[in-house]
Amino acid sequence: MMCDWPSEFAFLRLKKNEERRLRAGHLWVYSNEVDNVATPLPHFQPGQPVAVQAHNGKLLGTGYVNPHTLICARLVSRDPAHPFSPSLLVHRLNIALALRQRLFSRPFYRLVYGEADGLPGLVVDRFADVCVAQITTAGMERLKTAILTALTKVVRPLAVLWRNDSAVRELEGLARYTETVGQLPEVVIVEESDSRFQVSLAKGQKTGWFFDQCDNRSRSLKYMQDRRVLDVFSYLGAWGIQAARHGAREVLCVETSRFALEHVVANAQLNGVSQRLATQPGDAFAVLRALREARERFDVVILDPPAFIKRKKDLNAGLQAYRRLNQMAMQLLEKDGVLISCSCSQLLSRSLLEQLILQACRHLDRSMQILERGQQAPDHPIHPAIPETDYLKAVFARILPT
Repeated sequence: MMCDWPSEFAFLRLKKNEERRLRAGHLWVYSNEVDNVATPLPHFQPGQPVAVQAHNGKLLGTGYVNPHTLICARLVSRDPAHPFSPSLLVHRLNIALALRQRLFSRPFYRLVYGEADGLPGLVVDRFADVCVAQITTAGMERLKTAILTALTKVVRPLAVLWRNDSAVRELEGLARYTETVGQLPEVVIVEESDSRFQVSLAKGQKTGWFFDQCDNRSRSLKYMQDRRVLDVFSYLGAWGIQAARHGAREVLCVETSRFALEHVVANAQLNGVSQRLATQPGDAFAVLRALREARERFDVVILDPPAFIKRKKDLNAGLQAYRRLNQMAMQLLEKDGVLISCSCSQLLSRSLLEQLILQACRHLDRSMQILERGQQAPDHPIHPAIPETDYLKAVFARILPT
């Protein structure tokens, strides 16, 4: 899609007092906050660049609009001298890159994390010379060519994979698709800690690798020495293989995707731990039940499930799923076992996750010590005014007899 950039911005005016949240740091405008008399939403095109005004006409910033969505506009810049534009993309990418280069000695990280990096609607993961980009809003889709130009200027990738296949795009009226620019290798190698993993970017989940858990995986390693470890929802084996490399005597990786488990096996070979790692295909709950019936026991159980709570209507069912999952995991733990329980459901708070784990623990008449708490890695920075950017929780707990 070619970049059709206007010489002037259309104005989007808010109702009286509806600018307070934006002034407090938020970037989103909801459709019920717009003054539809002064600036009727139906007059705008999806993705159209706009200058957002307070009710008194004072400029709040520039960004883009989509008249068909609940979040009808997003601010990208508050600086009148540097409005939302293709050149601003380059500037924001350079700022994002500077942070990652400070944090990481090797080029494997999330380069752009949407609103937190001042680029709402855009995510970019970097795998050395390959970037995987995901656009989720009409405003960023309109700038797709400019984004590619900016990426080429800032990080010079040999290939860019557009993983624009997220269901959230449908809310913006966008088609779902994938597209490759350049020569995309069938697999790339991700380097994390002292381990290496082959990843299929085109066929993998989401953008291919979960960089957000890298710090939590690293801090888990001290619990693994000479332990029997169960890695549930293992995906490509990032937790389990690193556990084996750091002294776990035996690791079992559970994953419903046989394609992912094939990569676990290959990654175990790549890291020289095949003799101490086994895989088990199947639904996590069914496998946990079968392991309990077989009276299997583990010293460490890792739970890194997908989001059980994606929307508010999922809350009750999701809470039950988290509690049930943690309870089933505890039934497999030795008397002095360690449970590493994660949640990427933004709607599930840290305190509520810990409460669910405690309820499961007490149901089994066991006691619990919280050893550590984890969150998303710093290449997924949290925007303090936007709770939605803070989503990942990890609880490291010791589960004991009463």
